[in-house]
Amino acid sequence: MPFFHDVGQHLPDVLVQEGDPGNSISMAELFRGKKGVLFWCTHLPGFIQMAGDLRARGVDEIACVSVNDVFVMSAWGKENGADGKVRMLADPTGAFTKAVDLFLNNDHLIQVLGNLRSQRYAMLIEDGVVRKLNVEPDGTGLTCSLAPNFLSEI
Repeated sequence: MPFFHDVGQHLPDVLVQEGDPGNSISMAELFRGKKGVLFWCTHLPGFIQMAGDLRARGVDEIACVSVNDVFVMSAWGKENGADGKVRMLADPTGAFTKAVDLFLNNDHLIQVLGNLRSQRYAMLIEDGVVRKLNVEPDGTGLTCSLAPNFLSEI
């Protein structure tokens, strides 16, 4: 059974990058002992805007992850004012996205973009355990995983 159907699973101990290629961080360690939100990159502006609301609900870590390189993620975070609000995590090989079984299975997009991409999602994590996972029904929509909709459910 795919990971995303199993709320209650621990995050996999997969390394992603933050800031520069030499700075790897374990997804399992990042959320250990904390309440956190992890979301896919398209939703960044909304989660930046709602960072204070999420923190008011006890969220310790807010992180954006993308199947992209660390340079792009760092620049995108700076451009959008993520510093101090949302951690920008790069999953350049897709190892984390594969481990949580959230690759977007769309041959047309793979041909156009040149590689695999992630589905759009947002998850609530408590002490490394996924407590809530909102995955867009078609993998690409903008409904249940947007910051305001997700915040209203936690």
